[in-house]
Amino acid sequence: MGGVFGDCDGSGTFCIWFLPPPECPVFEPSWEEFADPFAFIHKIRPIAEQTGICKVRPPPDWQPPFACDVDKLHFTPRIQRLNELEAQTRVKLNFLDQIAKFWELQGCSLKIPHVERKILDLFQLNRLVAEEGGFDLVCKDRKWTKIATKMGFTPGKAVGSHIRSHYERILYPYNLFQTGASLLVINYSTVWQKTYYNICLIKTKLRLRNGDAREIAQDTSQRKLDMFKVDLYVCLLCGSGNDEDRLLLCDGCDDSYHTFCLIPPLHDVPKGDWRCPQCLAQECNKPQEAFGFEQAARDYTLRTFGEMADAFKSDYFNMPVHMVPTELVEKEFWRLVSTIEEDVTVEYGADIASKEFGSGFPVRGGKIKLKPEEEEYLDSGWNLNNMPVMEESVLAHITADICGMKLPWLYVGMCFSSFCWHIEDHWSYSINYLHWGEPKTWYGAPGYAAEQLEEVMKKLAPELFESQPDLLHQLVTIMNPNTLMSHGVPIYRTNQCAGEFVITFPRAYHSGFNQGFNFAEAVNFCTVDWLPLGRQCVEHYRLLNRYCVFSHDEMICRMAAKAETLDVVVASTVEKDMAIMIEDEKVLREAVFKLGVTDSERMNLEVLPDDERQCMKCKTTCYMSAISCTCNPGSLVCLYHVEDLCTCPTYQYKMGYRYTVDELYPMMNALKLRAESYNEWASNVNEALEAKVNNKKSLVSFKALIEESEMRKFPDNDLLRHLRLVTQDAEKCSSVAQQLLNGKRQTRYRSGGGKSQNQLTVNELRLFVRQLHALPCVLSQTALLKDLLNRVEDFQKYSQKLLSEEIPSASELQGLLDISFDFDVDLPQLGELRIRLEQARWLEDVNQICLDQNSLTLDDMRRLIDSGVGLAPHPAVEKAMAKLQELLTVSEHWDDKARTLIKARPRQTLSSLEAAVKEIEEIPAYLPNGIALKDAVKKAKDWLQEVEGLQAGGRVPVLDTLVELVSRSRSIPVHLEYLPRLESLVAEVQAWKDCASNTFLTENSSYSLLEVLCPRCDIGISGFKRKTKKLKEPALNGKKRNTKLESLIDLERALSESKETAAAVSRLKEMETLHGLRVANEEKIFSNEQNTEIKVCLCQKEPAAPMIQCELCRGVFHTSCVSVPSIWQEPRVWLCPHCHRSEKPPLEKILPLLASLQRIRVRLPEGDALRYLIERTVNWQHRMQQMLSSGNVKLIQENTGSGILYSRWQTMVGQLHETRDLCSEMRSRVRKITPNKKKLKLAQLRELNTSKLEREKLFDIQRSGESQLLLSDMSLSEQEESEDEDAICPAVNCLQPEGDEVDWVQCDGCCNQWFHQVCVGVSPEMAEKEDYICASCTGKDFSYQN
Repeated sequence: MGGVFGDCDGSGTFCIWFLPPPECPVFEPSWEEFADPFAFIHKIRPIAEQTGICKVRPPPDWQPPFACDVDKLHFTPRIQRLNELEAQTRVKLNFLDQIAKFWELQGCSLKIPHVERKILDLFQLNRLVAEEGGFDLVCKDRKWTKIATKMGFTPGKAVGSHIRSHYERILYPYNLFQTGASLLVINYSTVWQKTYYNICLIKTKLRLRNGDAREIAQDTSQRKLDMFKVDLYVCLLCGSGNDEDRLLLCDGCDDSYHTFCLIPPLHDVPKGDWRCPQCLAQECNKPQEAFGFEQAARDYTLRTFGEMADAFKSDYFNMPVHMVPTELVEKEFWRLVSTIEEDVTVEYGADIASKEFGSGFPVRGGKIKLKPEEEEYLDSGWNLNNMPVMEESVLAHITADICGMKLPWLYVGMCFSSFCWHIEDHWSYSINYLHWGEPKTWYGAPGYAAEQLEEVMKKLAPELFESQPDLLHQLVTIMNPNTLMSHGVPIYRTNQCAGEFVITFPRAYHSGFNQGFNFAEAVNFCTVDWLPLGRQCVEHYRLLNRYCVFSHDEMICRMAAKAETLDVVVASTVEKDMAIMIEDEKVLREAVFKLGVTDSERMNLEVLPDDERQCMKCKTTCYMSAISCTCNPGSLVCLYHVEDLCTCPTYQYKMGYRYTVDELYPMMNALKLRAESYNEWASNVNEALEAKVNNKKSLVSFKALIEESEMRKFPDNDLLRHLRLVTQDAEKCSSVAQQLLNGKRQTRYRSGGGKSQNQLTVNELRLFVRQLHALPCVLSQTALLKDLLNRVEDFQKYSQKLLSEEIPSASELQGLLDISFDFDVDLPQLGELRIRLEQARWLEDVNQICLDQNSLTLDDMRRLIDSGVGLAPHPAVEKAMAKLQELLTVSEHWDDKARTLIKARPRQTLSSLEAAVKEIEEIPAYLPNGIALKDAVKKAKDWLQEVEGLQAGGRVPVLDTLVELVSRSRSIPVHLEYLPRLESLVAEVQAWKDCASNTFLTENSSYSLLEVLCPRCDIGISGFKRKTKKLKEPALNGKKRNTKLESLIDLERALSESKETAAAVSRLKEMETLHGLRVANEEKIFSNEQNTEIKVCLCQKEPAAPMIQCELCRGVFHTSCVSVPSIWQEPRVWLCPHCHRSEKPPLEKILPLLASLQRIRVRLPEGDALRYLIERTVNWQHRMQQMLSSGNVKLIQENTGSGILYSRWQTMVGQLHETRDLCSEMRSRVRKITPNKKKLKLAQLRELNTSKLEREKLFDIQRSGESQLLLSDMSLSEQEESEDEDAICPAVNCLQPEGDEVDWVQCDGCCNQWFHQVCVGVSPEMAEKEDYICASCTGKDFSYQN
């Protein structure tokens, strides 16, 4: 098998050309449609009837359980030889069987010859020779080459001669035999010889009977009568006994014939049994047996049959069964049924009664236990056990259980097992469900092509229909769909997969085959539309003398007896069918009476079995009436075949009837009354649908008719569907008309939408208005829509007029578009109107922007040009675009040129830039780089004017002014001729400052040159928030004064306060500040307070040895925190980092600095400060000279040498180790303060009385050398200090601390008042790091927040 398939799939030697027919319709109903099977079938009938078959694919969730008892199901399948199924192939096989039988009876075995490596088709050769006139004529006209060409052989190579020889050897004798030419008229001599032979034979038999057998036996061994010998071997054709070796004795009748006397003559004596022409004719003319399927010898279960089927398919195709493509199986099937060389046999389990083994669908009382969710399939209309007996199926009125029609049949298929062309019994519907397994391939022809299909098959295989006229009713013959299609028969196909239905429609021929092992179930059903076809089928069966499965008249009468329960459509249809039945019965009975049948009686024919009430002539099942005769009481005929009953005279016949004609009319009237309500409704519907213009009803009336049909449960027929369709069309038209009248297009366009897909054009609107007038009903919107059409046409006229203008107004265009928003119509002018509107708006924008030249920027021009590029071409737009493009080109040129001039290196002269600015001012546009160039020219002019004014004044320029001019010049992109000199002058000043800084500033100094040169004003502040005394840091407007002099203006303001006494004031402030700092530092060291926490040094920690004391501020520092010289020189003087501010160069070194600054002729703060410092130094030297000349030096030495302060200085400088005892003594008197408690510390370090007296003596000596002005200043300072000491702390519970130094803190709120730190609970660390807000300000903030 695999080799055969390989040849088919590979070389194509055995493949036939097969083109699959078109697919039949496939329907996928929704759950709502699937709920009513008959309504759905009625819905799809107009489509599916055109193809004869259709496929229905249930919703995916519809999966009924398989309820068949697999273990108990067993069956005997039918045997199908595939090449015997196809009609034309079977004709060929029958012909070859006849040829083989003919030669077998002649004593020869038939061997089909090969021509050019191909098996010679004897059937085709015989048919072609017959068509050409027979053997003699073909030989005469030499047509053997032509016949060879028709058979597909290549011309030449003596193929015609080979074919002739084969025909003459094999077919010619058979054809002569068929014509009767081999049976000649026997002459008298032959008759005489045969008669004499018979007489001798009789005598011999008599002698044997009389006891002479021994004598005869002895004589026979030695001699025989000559006459007897001649009579025994005489040829019956020629009458001669010669050539005994060429005489043939028939094995059937013992007649003898010469081989050369036979027609055609035989060349050799046959080796096998030989029959004479008489016996041959008798044997070959026996009628053939009717073709049918044999039953297999084996009984199968589902399991064993499936194993056999799968093994067959996998072996045949040499691959797993599920991998074989359906297209390949289909082509191979039609190849196998069309070839006579291959004999493939399959088995098909068909027509298995479900009543015996159970249906595949669940039934009530079945043996399969269902789950709760599966019980719905018991009553499903698609359950094939329910469909035939449902109310919508007229078969429900048949009481008998008809297997295959009312009870489903089961089908178990295997690969290639087929069902042949047939139509269902009584031309009914059929439905097939494939429970599981591989697909089933179907072919179908529509019902209207049934007779055409029958004619084509009879034409192509007439031999089969001659022996079996009802061949197509035997389900044993198929024909290739391509063959039928080539003769004009419409054929459709489909592949039915598991879980799918296939429905065949009335009189639709269908056939097919199985792709593999599967299980299907089928049943018949009949809808009300089938009734006319059912009666027509009975008439057709009567002509074919075919049995009926049930009585159509009986079913009609049973339905008429229950007229009050029938559906109105069923009642109406049955009433029409019954009217035909009554009329035919009336005519037939009258004809019977005319024939002389007068005897009649009522007879319940339905109580008889169907086979006992069949017409003996046409096999029709009798119900209404029948004719019988007393000569043969068991025989019946219908009223159509009265004369075929018997030879008795008709007056002896008796007619049996079920109903009289008069009894039938009330039954029909009951049906008519039932259908009248529907007929009246149908009449109203037809009247409404066919009404004239002036008599049209409203849409409401149409809806009322539909509601009436639903209320009275009228059938869903063509009339109702047409009414619904018309009503739906009217509703759609009404909806569209209302939409057009509402003007919904306005919302769509204003929201940025486009044209609606359902939007009508103006022409469509006209047609739509005409359609409204053509509707069978009247719509209220028709008149309004006509008015809308008129307004749309007016809009079109006005828009054409406006569009004809060269430059229409944008407002008019917009107004026209606003009007169009009220029309839900596709207006062709809208596109052009929008284009012209965009053009008009663009032109107005151009004109509007160009009116103000100062606002016309390059971006505006580019934007206008970009937006103009997207506009449709128009002369006005193109003209404006050209102007804009020209202006943009010029503007971009000069703007780029201005940018180039600004960024040019070297910078351009002022005159060239002024010329460029003049050109730019002529351009009517805003150029940013042009404006920048113009601004640069103006700035350059102003700068030059300032420089010239500075030179013209004759006074020394200030450094800040020069620096500001140089800084400004850097942002002016113009060549300035004075700039190099100014930059040189500023560079010289900077060089002077660098030189002065190197002279005065220490290495890594944190002070600026100006701070070092000016008197010290920040002693004791240390850069944190602390107010030791309000006198030392007087506040301006509630804020502390900045003591740093940052510029010449600050210095001038500081020195101009008392120009005549500047030196004295500055020195006084410095001395007083230093005096206060000394007192505070010494009080820290020698304080007697035990609860005071002492913080010293840069680290602000407790005193800890070793320590060192500053000569100026008297502050003590840890030697680990400051830098201490390793080698001391006399005098041993050490200054702390705060006091050691400069290198203190000699006066001889700084005088040249002042002279070089005077040569530069630039005034700067550092220069004035240096001049003041030199004056101060010179004054100090002058006072020292006066003091030296007055003899005060001795007094100073005595006081300082014997004083405690000097001794302490010597001790602290010379003997640093003694400070450890001092620190221990101080630490013992200091109490640590807990950091978690917010407690005040009174930071006052009291000096010993002796220390205070020594300090007063030192300052008295120093004050004695001052002038009266200095003394007056000091008295003023002391007065202010006394006022500060008398200041009042605003705290509620002021502790009134005493001492020379009391820590104060200022409120950072809104009052700016000063408080003792100890009175408000603030430590020095808190005052330094955090803001302080008093209680009164805190309450105000809280009340404000609330």
